[in-house]
Formats: sequence, C-alpha cells, structure tokens
Amino acid sequence: MKKTALYILVIMASFSTGCEKYLEHAPDQRTKLNTPEKVSELLVTAYPYGSYILLAESMSDNPSFNSTSGDDREVIREGYFWRDISSTAQDTPTYYWNGCYDAIAAANQALDAISKAPDPENYTAQKGEALVARAYAHFMLVTFYAKVYDPETAATDPGIPYVLTPESVVFKRYDRKTVAYVYEQIEKDLLEGIPLIRDNSYTVPAYHFTKKAAYAFATRFYLFKRQPEKVIEYANLAYPGNNFAANVRPWLSYAGFAGSTEIKQAFTSASNPGNILLGETISWASRYYPQAIYSFSQNRLNSITAPVGVSFSAYRKYSYSSTFYYVPKLYEHFVRTSINATTGKGYNMIPLLTTEEVLMNRAEAYIMQGNYSDALTDFNTLISTRVTNYSPGTHNLTDAKIKSYYASKTEDTKEAYTMALLDIKRAEFISEGMRWMDILRHKLPVTHIIDPDGHSIELGANDNRRLWQLPAEVVLSGVAQNPR
Repeated sequence: MKKTALYILVIMASFSTGCEKYLEHAPDQRTKLNTPEKVSELLVTAYPYGSYILLAESMSDNPSFNSTSGDDREVIREGYFWRDISSTAQDTPTYYWNGCYDAIAAANQALDAISKAPDPENYTAQKGEALVARAYAHFMLVTFYAKVYDPETAATDPGIPYVLTPESVVFKRYDRKTVAYVYEQIEKDLLEGIPLIRDNSYTVPAYHFTKKAAYAFATRFYLFKRQPEKVIEYANLAYPGNNFAANVRPWLSYAGFAGSTEIKQAFTSASNPGNILLGETISWASRYYPQAIYSFSQNRLNSITAPVGVSFSAYRKYSYSSTFYYVPKLYEHFVRTSINATTGKGYNMIPLLTTEEVLMNRAEAYIMQGNYSDALTDFNTLISTRVTNYSPGTHNLTDAKIKSYYASKTEDTKEAYTMALLDIKRAEFISEGMRWMDILRHKLPVTHIIDPDGHSIELGANDNRRLWQLPAEVVLSGVAQNPR
C-alpha cells in the first residue's frame, strides 16, 4: 500500500503547476478513511520498510576482515570504512530515511482522519497505534542520523524533523531543531499512545504495537534518555510475571531442525515468543551478511558468542566454504518483478523489539542504579536459555567471575558489569544491528582490520562519521546535512 503523504525525502518527477492541486488529493486514490477498519489498514504501513541491519552491522565492531573471496557489496564495504554511501538503494541511509518518513506519513494520515471523524471515540485503538508508531520511527531516525542523547548537549545538538501533520505541498520547509526537542516529542507521543492501544484489535499482534511492544520500545527510549527507573518500570509492565526465560527466542528448541532455512523461518516467525514486534523490510541482509569480505571467521564468531567466558552453545552456526561463519537469523522472501523475471526484491521479516532486549535493558538500568545483584539475576536468566546442558553452578555468572574476567581492564564494579552486559548483548544480537546502537549510546571506539596484513582504521568516540548522512535532497526543504 502506498503512503499518502509526500515528505522532504520524496522528490516529484516533475514540478508542473498542477503539483499543488495534485497534492490536495490522496496520491494513491485510496477510499476515504472513514471507518476504524480502513484506518487500521493504513496503519499496516506505519512501520519502516527499510532495514538498518546490514549497514549498522558493517559499521560496528562485530565483523572483521575475513577473506578476499567474499562478496564485495557496496553498502557493507562503505559502511565498514565509515564512508558516506552514495547509493539510494535498499539497505542504505537514504532508503531507511525514506522508509521511516513514509511510515510517519501513514501514521499522520491516520491521525488526521481520526481527528476529523464524527465518532473519534471508536478509533481509540488506531490512535494509540499511530502515535506509538510515529514515535518509534522518529526515534530510529534521531538515533542513526543525530548525535546520541546527552543531557548536557541535547538542547543544542541538531535533531531530525519531527513531522506531525500530513503534507499538502511538494517542498515544505523543515527545521531539524534539537535532539532534546525530538526526544520531548517522542515521549509525548509514546505516553499518549500507550493507554489507547487495544491488543484485541490485531489479527497478528507481532506485526503491530501491542501494549507489550510499546512497553518494550519505552525501555529502549528511556535507556537512551538515561532514566533507569523508567526502564525498569516498563520492563516490569511488559512482563509483570517476570517470566522472561519462557518468552525469549527459543534457541534450545532449534537443536533438532534440519538446516539453516528452518531456523531462519522459526527465528523470524510471528509465533516466536521472543519477537515482540516484527517488521517487514525490503533488504538484502539475509543474502549478504553471511559471506561478505568483512564478516566472521570461525574463531571470531566463537569468541563473540562466548561472552564473559560462557559459550552460547545453543546457537546453531553454519559456514560457507569453511571460511564464512554465521548464525542463521534472517530469512529472505524473494519477489520477482514479473513471472519470468530474474530480478526482484528481497523481503526480510526482522525483529524490531524482543524479549531479550527488554531483559537486558532492565539489567543495564539496574547497573546504572548500582543494583548489581538484580542485574546478575537478569544476566543468568538469559544465559540459562542459551547454553545446552545448562547447569547453574557451572554456567551462571557471579560477582567474582565478572570482576575476575575484566580485572585487566578495570577495577571499577559498575564498569565491569557494564562490560559484561555489553558483551552478553553483543552475543545475543549478533547480525541484528543492535551492537551499533550500544556503540552509539556508550560512545565506544571501533577498530576495523582492513586487509590480510592486519592494517587497521579506527572510528573515535566523537567522530562525525558515526552519524548517518541525511539524503542530499533534504536541502531542498531547508534541512542541513550532517557535518563531515
């Protein structure tokens, strides 16, 4: 379904005098949004169709130089070298920007229709979903295209345009305003939307913002905003029975699967209890991440998936030519451009919010508060579901184990626990793009080996290349690109 609004990211093919009149009408000739059911249909498109995974992973410290015999894909290569990507195809910053603003357009069109309905009380569920979806898309934009939230600089750091209304002109003037402003608007939409959500309005809840999904998003938002008490509050709302272990992605149950395809399908299934929110994206991530030049050797993958000395042995690992190793996670559904065509688009269902993230967000919030005992409990809850033949006495982390493991790096308890948390998350979310978010949030430097001789390059904690570049077209609407 096409979106109904034209944003700064969409360039019209022509600029005839008929543009203004054209924009006064729904560009896809959709029937009027005059029932809750029709608004719900529109909200299916209020989730970004772009994927951040391939680029976020390539920029992170997960992959390394592996072999020159691997695939040389532009988005991976340019991301690995932290260069601006000129392509606008899928998996690029421009494509993701467009996908987010198209999602925002759908949410705004839905909210506009609801505001004009004679019976707005019958659209409560739709309004809740639209508000939270709008907040989510803006949050992902400000995360990737602006500096990470810092209470000392957020009031002056440039943000991204927070769009609140449908468009009726080709090039509306926009202001990036500030990161603080964007966060204020996200929080406003989130808090207004959560109470309105009605889970029983969805046929397949995993594709929509349910209450649990909204709570999960809130834990991520408040973690970035550095409000640990809010993270804990919303994590407990998401799982009031504290039944995290029973609701993670069940890697232990994949042991009997025949091959990687079956695992990928199960991993991205709507019935997977760990997938709180799934998004349908147009992406080559499933096809390209396993065997790129910059990817995982066996030793590197094994090292990353053994955080704090505990091997996540429940993971199934595969390889190409005994050179390129990967954990199967993303499944591609290829759609041909026509029946006899050899070209088409790859569609990936990707986990946008998961049980594991909520659990680890709560663990980090506990660490921020100095509550190491509860953080340790959350660590071990996840570990218990990631180790075959799990034995608490053998595999559980303890305060002593964590301090000993990081003794060469720090003597500070909070820092040691934070390192443990980040390593556990790195293992859990490998090839999902989450590591890059942690690198941004904690301002971690990244070193990349670039050739067989071991030459390396480094991305510093305050390097402007950490910010994805805005599309060149945004300058037509008065929006400044990121500095380089």
